[in-house]
Amino acid sequence: MSKNASLPSKKAASEQLFELGSGSNYKWRVNAAHVDMSAQGPAPLPLSFHAEPQTVTIDLRRSALIIIDMQNDFCAERGWVDHLGVDYTPDRAPIGPLQRLMPELRAAGVPVIWVNWGNRPDLKNMPPNQLHLYKPHGVGIGLGEALPGHGAKVLEKDSWAAAVVDELEKHPDDICVDKYRISGFWDTPLDSILRNMGIRSLLFAGVNTDQCVMCSLQDANFLGYGCVMLEDCCATTSPDFCTEATVWNVKKCFGFVTNSEHVSNALRTRKE
Repeated sequence: MSKNASLPSKKAASEQLFELGSGSNYKWRVNAAHVDMSAQGPAPLPLSFHAEPQTVTIDLRRSALIIIDMQNDFCAERGWVDHLGVDYTPDRAPIGPLQRLMPELRAAGVPVIWVNWGNRPDLKNMPPNQLHLYKPHGVGIGLGEALPGHGAKVLEKDSWAAAVVDELEKHPDDICVDKYRISGFWDTPLDSILRNMGIRSLLFAGVNTDQCVMCSLQDANFLGYGCVMLEDCCATTSPDFCTEATVWNVKKCFGFVTNSEHVSNALRTRKE
């Protein structure tokens, strides 16, 4: 056998198609002469679980878990909420359910996306109305200002204040998106990332239920995503009626409401 017998011919090499795309569900296949845009992703992997107002089936291969603002400034002692004199402990309620659910979703191939307040140090993309929201009287400690005691700057990217709480484990394959508004979709690449990954259904968790979670879920709905709120994986420091109104509105207008146990049970049943 000649030493070149196992090498591909020039014609075969020229016909080889190479994949382009970061997502597993939609890629182009290209070579010098041809672009194939028709490639389909893997077959659906359906998962059905109880939800309100209707039972829901999602495709695990085209779904993602979105975790909003489970970070030190909102959920930890000596964080910003604690500094403001607000009881931050209600915001810790999602930690336990997420600790149980995240490994199960990861094992099923569902990506985990952390969407955290992580402002630019210079606050150049923060208009006055956003600064006023968190410093309404012009005094006190607002966005980007150092907290007493440890000096972490409020909601600043790469600071302790913006870091995910220690109790929730981030994996190297997880995706992190910094946000700069109550909604995780404004002025961020979140929508582009989801679309490039071929994601169509979103499971929402985090804090605060009636603010950042709700606004992010609403915007996802307006963008065409199927939205499911994991009620026990969400929390707020607001009065109870705020949660009640949020859950009612999600079920009425913006998507579906379930809890982590329903999803976990469905995942376990599917494996059996």
